[in-house]
Amino acid sequence: MLSLQIPKHIWIEMYDSERDACDVIVQMEEGTIYTAVFVTLPFLRRQMELSFEVCKQLPDAQPVRFAALETPHLVVDNLDRDTIEDTIDNLLTLENFEAMFTQVTEAPPTTDTQQTPIASLEKTALPASNGTRATQEIAAVVISDVLVVEGD
Repeated sequence: MLSLQIPKHIWIEMYDSERDACDVIVQMEEGTIYTAVFVTLPFLRRQMELSFEVCKQLPDAQPVRFAALETPHLVVDNLDRDTIEDTIDNLLTLENFEAMFTQVTEAPPTTDTQQTPIASLEKTALPASNGTRATQEIAAVVISDVLVVEGD
């Protein structure tokens, strides 16, 4: 059965040094939190130039322009809030959201109708045996301490 996911909150953290990349954290209505990096083409070009310059300095490396991205990155025209939100909506509609975003919390139990508040995530113990994702604590800290939250 297809589970309809609806974003409750979207946090956008712009990097101070770059205006062409940002971290995006999405909390779904049921409390699950996901993250991804949104970038523009100038960001990718800069990454390719950096790789090229590094390779030129290494004696055994061939200077080649490339970008090796280890975490999910979504390439967009710009980092406007509307563009990011529309992209998220489209990914949900196309059922590609979970392939493009990294889930950083376990989904709350479906038997309980209460949503997990962000404040409670900060106090969640993270023993390895309970199946809780290790990054849940990091996501809670980012949401509560790092992000400058814009209105929804």
